[in-house]
Amino acid sequence: MSMDINEIMRAIPHRFPMLLVDRVLELEPGVRVVAQKNVSMNENFFAGHYPHYPVMPGVLIIEALAQAGACAILSMEDYKGSTPFFAAIDKCKFRRQVVPGDVLRLEVTMTKLKSAAGIAQAKAYVEGKVAAEAEITFMIQRT
Repeated sequence: MSMDINEIMRAIPHRFPMLLVDRVLELEPGVRVVAQKNVSMNENFFAGHYPHYPVMPGVLIIEALAQAGACAILSMEDYKGSTPFFAAIDKCKFRRQVVPGDVLRLEVTMTKLKSAAGIAQAKAYVEGKVAAEAEITFMIQRT
């Protein structure tokens, strides 16, 4: 299943320049998502991180994973229109640098989901190799 950027934008509250998911490749609402972020030299953050050696900030890789996870949650009827927030980031590891031209494959699996909170295992890959991973705890503010 492929979801285009317009469908994603209707599902999650993030907007440019903070929207860090370009496409959803696989989606099992409330269970699992595989998404993609094409990392371009045109990203605003590369102007300052670092001008002589552009590297995607690790916190933005984790944010991209969280946004992908939000697609899985907010695609569920019970959570439509809600707003997800970080509650914790645990076991976070950065394994390789992400640079312009890389394609991030964002894989997020929910391990626990209750009415207003959840936990997910998240991994970002570049060319089949783990670039970053974390356990993400999130709260859901219903509207």
